Amino acid sequence: MKKIKIITMIVLIILVTMVSFFGVYTQVQNRMENQVRDYALDMDLGGARYIRLSVNTESTDVIKDANGNEVETDEEMTDEQLAQNGYTKESVPNNSAESLTVENYEKAKEIISKRLEGQVVGEYEISLDNETGDILVQIPENEYTDNFVSNINTVGKFEMIDSETKEVLMDNGDIRSVNLMYGASSSTSTSTTVYLNIEFNKTGSEKLENISNTYVEATEDTNTTENTNTTDNTTNTETENVTDNTSTDENTTANTTSGETNSTEEETTAKEITLRIDDTDIMTTSFDEPIGNGRLQLSIGSATTDADTLQDNLTQASAMATVLDSGNLPIQYDIATNEYIYSDITSTHIMYVAIAVGIILLIGLIIYIIRYRVNGLLSAIAFIGLISLYLLVIRYTNVSVSIQGIVGIIVTILLNYIFINKILSKIKKSEDSKKLETVKEAIKESYKEFFIKLVPICISIIAFCFISWTTISSFGMVMFWGVALIALYNYLITATMLKVKAEK
Repeated sequence: MKKIKIITMIVLIILVTMVSFFGVYTQVQNRMENQVRDYALDMDLGGARYIRLSVNTESTDVIKDANGNEVETDEEMTDEQLAQNGYTKESVPNNSAESLTVENYEKAKEIISKRLEGQVVGEYEISLDNETGDILVQIPENEYTDNFVSNINTVGKFEMIDSETKEVLMDNGDIRSVNLMYGASSSTSTSTTVYLNIEFNKTGSEKLENISNTYVEATEDTNTTENTNTTDNTTNTETENVTDNTSTDENTTANTTSGETNSTEEETTAKEITLRIDDTDIMTTSFDEPIGNGRLQLSIGSATTDADTLQDNLTQASAMATVLDSGNLPIQYDIATNEYIYSDITSTHIMYVAIAVGIILLIGLIIYIIRYRVNGLLSAIAFIGLISLYLLVIRYTNVSVSIQGIVGIIVTILLNYIFINKILSKIKKSEDSKKLETVKEAIKESYKEFFIKLVPICISIIAFCFISWTTISSFGMVMFWGVALIALYNYLITATMLKVKAEK
């Protein structure tokens, strides 16, 4: 039974090691893909996307009527058509000269920073050229980068307008916050709907209540009366009798009058509003009932049970929420540069470091075996399992691995080596190292001594985790999971193997 327990744990360690170092491959279409998540690398290891935003210098043609009001039209009008309608066409810069100020440049930089934080892109760097207004952004390269870049220069102008008169009823100044929500489309449905939840400030809430009272569906009664009068006046029919040579005149008069038919129909009419973002119509609707809570929920996409479709809806809604919540850019920007720059530290350099650490660790494990015999061998096997599990935890907890993170991994391995050596040394120094009670006491004392000394380090590690500077937080997160595994894994695996070996 003792051998079966140890063999079972060794097999589990081998499986975890195989998954961690070699992966799990499945066929996807015509290729094999590793289903084990890859490491999230920081910009100093994985490279970065460089985006340069330049102030838009283009102009837009605007059509105005005789009173100087802007006229909206979907069709291109010729000069002759403009003259016939009394319209004029003006070329208006997308960014007025008055808006191109250092104050607006700084505000634009601040808004883009909010969007970076709202999209949770991880580490980022942003800088501003005060003379030209150009903004340079550096973000990590990952699966979300393209989606963020597609929304980075969105102005984010929100408007609620009258669908007929085009009067602006609400704008960005009325918004307090915007967030993302999702849930079942109904109590009996398994499909999920994604919502954009817009919360308005006090002034905006009052406006929304008034608008929802005005732009509401109404039902009108329509009476229809139908009158039909038909009169057939004189119909003369002559019948000639050949035998009697007599003629008979027959006069027949028919008068037919149909009565009145009354019907009542219900006709639904409504004043409608249109929601716009950056002059693009998002939806046109009216309200079923007044809204008094100052919140407006807009469904994004349709209800779905498909995971990919749901993720697309979530991504779209998240981008819109971040753009609206951060405020609209005071200046219109263009993406002048969008390129990926490789890191100076290549995968080859990382491989050299991994090989060097592996060789040093192998020598250390051999020393375990030489000094502590069977206990050393079991501890060495458990040690390899800890490293394998540790690397999987780093991947699946989305820890951004930086150069400092790699240092944290090496420090964790060193701490675990010291801890295991302390346990093995106490067992060997005891009078009867083969007794179960001796092993238990050695493990208990080692835990107490080691982790009491580690308390100041643990406090620093937790503090590092909450620092916004990614290079430091990466070290903190890597060390946090490392220390947690040293405590938990060794209690469940290493200590258990040593206890089982000591059992009679």
